[in-house]
Amino acid sequence: MMNIAMPLFSAALPEIFMLCMISFILLIDVCLKEGYRIVTYGLTQLTLIAVFLFAMAQYREYPYPIVTFGDHYVVDKLAILTKLWVLVASFFAFIYARHYIKGRSILYGEYYILGLFAVLGMLIMASAYSFLTIYLGLELLSLSLYAMVALQKDSAAATEAAMKYFIMGALASGLLLYGISILYGVTGSIDILTIGNALQKGLHVHNPAMIFALVFILSGLLFKFGAVPFHMWVPDVYDGAPTSVTLFIASAPKIAAFCITMRILVQALPMLSPAWSSILVVVAVLSMFSGNLLAIAQTNIKRMLAYSSIAHIGYTLLGIISGPTSATGYSAAMFYITTYVIVAAGAFAIIALLSKQGIELDQLDDYRGLNARHPWLAFMMLLLMFSMAGVPPTVGFFAKLGLLAALVEAHYVWLAALALLFAIIGAYYYLRIVMLMYFEEPREDLRSNRIAISPGITTAITLNGMAALILGLLPSALIDVCRISLG
Repeated sequence: MMNIAMPLFSAALPEIFMLCMISFILLIDVCLKEGYRIVTYGLTQLTLIAVFLFAMAQYREYPYPIVTFGDHYVVDKLAILTKLWVLVASFFAFIYARHYIKGRSILYGEYYILGLFAVLGMLIMASAYSFLTIYLGLELLSLSLYAMVALQKDSAAATEAAMKYFIMGALASGLLLYGISILYGVTGSIDILTIGNALQKGLHVHNPAMIFALVFILSGLLFKFGAVPFHMWVPDVYDGAPTSVTLFIASAPKIAAFCITMRILVQALPMLSPAWSSILVVVAVLSMFSGNLLAIAQTNIKRMLAYSSIAHIGYTLLGIISGPTSATGYSAAMFYITTYVIVAAGAFAIIALLSKQGIELDQLDDYRGLNARHPWLAFMMLLLMFSMAGVPPTVGFFAKLGLLAALVEAHYVWLAALALLFAIIGAYYYLRIVMLMYFEEPREDLRSNRIAISPGITTAITLNGMAALILGLLPSALIDVCRISLG
């Protein structure tokens, strides 16, 4: 007689609560009149706060990993910390989105409901402990993002970006599924724990089919990251999508993608680390090279930051590469991607705040003399650009320093030198924005354009910008949290 273990539903309380709230908000939004759409926004933010509190309670409650739902779901420090960062990033993204979508033909309720579905997908990805759960969370996230990109109905650029994103995302999902099917054919399992234990016992390690499975699975993961050579969608989607959607895509999903990468490479396939490290070395170098050089040629700030994100993913991969032989590699990678998300969200938020009345101020020339028009906003942008460039004492400096230290410890000195060279090249286009804001006169048509920002959004962008400075001055607490979550 087969014994069926009862799932521990309390372990999935954040996801269960969010799904119930999404259903409730969807029903409420249908009944609301146009002037009461603020209720949808308020309920959305309250949902994120409540789920954050549930996740915080789990962080204190579970000192060890809890595996449930037939070994498909796990609650550990990595999962909970990923959820917390995803919720914080989404909370700020929705604050900035409210300002942006006013006056545009973007469906108000649909934006927040799709956004919550995307957050739910990321929460599932964070606790996924089998390839089935990973795929379900990933598809829930992806399908929501495809629809969000196309929300601006009268924008041909948004529609085109959504189609490109959807077609290339479907291809990436196919590659991932094919890799999972090969892995299942070799090991007879899709559970992270079972596959990891089998490989540690020496089973299937030398099977050539494992390399094929690894290549296809990595292809699907690298697409979600936007790394070379699966980066083609990034500049077009970042540029074509409404800036509020670009802000969301550039932030929280990066953290969720990092989490499932750690699950697959470090927990399921650690015995294949020589193979996946070699592949990631090539991908990281190409991403840093292409991202930084192509960003220099851009005149559109959204496309510039898109190519910049490709380069930053290359830097993040350096930590994963050094992880198998360095004690700090994985935690350095998590620290880097977390701080990058904070900085990228702030940068895209400023772009969204400057664009009003349906006019997109996304060209570099639009930032000439920003200091004369809004000194505080210019100062926040300066901090964010300094952090992306790795200028001390911002957090970007310590994030890059941690990666370089991990590479040297793992005996990848040549790769650390190459990363340092690319960081110097990348500093040019970040500092160019600072130069335009502080040392150039504003355009004639923008000279009298004063920027009015509500106190709530001013507070949010201030927290975003100051985090880049404060975490740079006091980085040890966040570094310790990253180290504990991956310990």
